[in-house]
Amino acid sequence: MEKAYKLLAKQEKISANEAKRLIDSGKVFAYDKKVKIARALMKEKTKFKIVNNDKPKKIFEDENIIVINKPPYITSQKIENMYKTPLLHRLDKDTSGILVLVKNKDFQKKAIQEFKNQNVYKEYLAWVSGIVSEPIRVDAPLKVMKTKSGAYAKIDKFGEVAITDIEPFKAFRHKSEVKAIIHTGKTHQIRAHLAYINHPILGDDKYGGLPAKRVMLHHYKFKIFDYEFTCEPPKDFTIMEEYND
Repeated sequence: MEKAYKLLAKQEKISANEAKRLIDSGKVFAYDKKVKIARALMKEKTKFKIVNNDKPKKIFEDENIIVINKPPYITSQKIENMYKTPLLHRLDKDTSGILVLVKNKDFQKKAIQEFKNQNVYKEYLAWVSGIVSEPIRVDAPLKVMKTKSGAYAKIDKFGEVAITDIEPFKAFRHKSEVKAIIHTGKTHQIRAHLAYINHPILGDDKYGGLPAKRVMLHHYKFKIFDYEFTCEPPKDFTIMEEYND
């Protein structure tokens, strides 16, 4: 047995630091499962697979905003640093799709007020466990806690208001692709709400999801003021070939 990052470094002929970075970024798989801990002990004959995700792509830019097609496995903060422009909102590292950066303070102030007034439309796509056959409104307050493994959103009657509309989109065997429209923007809102109604997102082990290559969540559509954007899911946003029950 040997530490995962050391085995990966040897297999790929890269430095130990680079191997750790690849594992920490969520790009390394072994035995069809993501390697989550760089120091995890693994068999010396382990064969690793590295996912080469796309780079962030600019969808739109004007004097107010930059709209990015964010790939999975990269943090919103890193994209903010790349473009040297503040974020208007955030996506989790494994979540893909529309990410908006704001270029001036006047627009930022107005946009933040639109978020507070719930005048922003945010539609996500998600692959979940079970068959979702009819629309569901989830109106369950959330309390976000800080843990050693990061933020965690818990359903709590004393938490903050959180509302998500779930609509069926596709079904495949015992899994469904759904639309999730959020009317509030709480941390991990969609993930926690889908778990709450017993349809956790595939790949979202923090909230009880079945194993997948990543958290299968994609920010598909965004509207604010007169702006409207859509962003098709990346190639890895499919379960047809990989989850044959």
